[in-house]
Amino acid sequence: MPFEKITSEKLSHTVARQIELLILRGILRPGERLPAERDLAERMGVSRPSLREALESLEEKGLLVTRPGAGCFVADVLGNAFAPALVELFSTHQEAVQDYIAFRRDLEGMAADRASRLGSATDLEVIDTIFQKMEAAHQKRDPSDEAALDAQFHMAIIEASHNVIMLHMMRSMFDLLKQGVFYNRQMMFRNRMTRDMLLDQHRAINAAIQARDPQAARAAAAAHMDYVELALAEQAKADRNEAVARQRIEHERSR
Repeated sequence: MPFEKITSEKLSHTVARQIELLILRGILRPGERLPAERDLAERMGVSRPSLREALESLEEKGLLVTRPGAGCFVADVLGNAFAPALVELFSTHQEAVQDYIAFRRDLEGMAADRASRLGSATDLEVIDTIFQKMEAAHQKRDPSDEAALDAQFHMAIIEASHNVIMLHMMRSMFDLLKQGVFYNRQMMFRNRMTRDMLLDQHRAINAAIQARDPQAARAAAAAHMDYVELALAEQAKADRNEAVARQRIEHERSR
């Protein structure tokens, strides 16, 4: 008969599984420090030996890393998503930028659609709160804060889509974007007209999600990425024109 004896699970296994789920769901993020052992044991209502055993098992799996004198951290599991050689190729070939934008257009459209349908009231509140911060940052001359919030806004939508595969995949892609592998986000936000257009696009995405309109949310996300592609092309053209202009002025000065 296909029956087995019921055995009670070790407490450390239960602890480990809870932490695993927090990592899987993107609640505990790469590089994030866990509370001190005493505090964490108290929060979870377990003994320190049981907690220590759970943490050691997660470290063996490569999900956690202990740094002497600093504590226990979520491992940078996304750091291995792309080999360094592939990252180098991404950064040196324009084709990768175009493919990256096409990838984001499809995935973010899907995420916006799912967020408008599946996101909880709290999920939507998080998205709206970040957008309000973007509006406030938009008034500043320095675009750094707004550029950083841009990434947070898109990640909040992906988190609200409640698809853990998409979540971790897009986090790895945004990590490369933050490193400037595909293009310089800061540069895009330095142009006031571009900043205004980007804010309007984020407003449209947010409004559609808040209205729980999947079709409008997907269309707004696609329109946003279409504009990013256009803005990058125009910036590249402007850079080429400036390079030619510099050659002309240097030639004139040398005559």
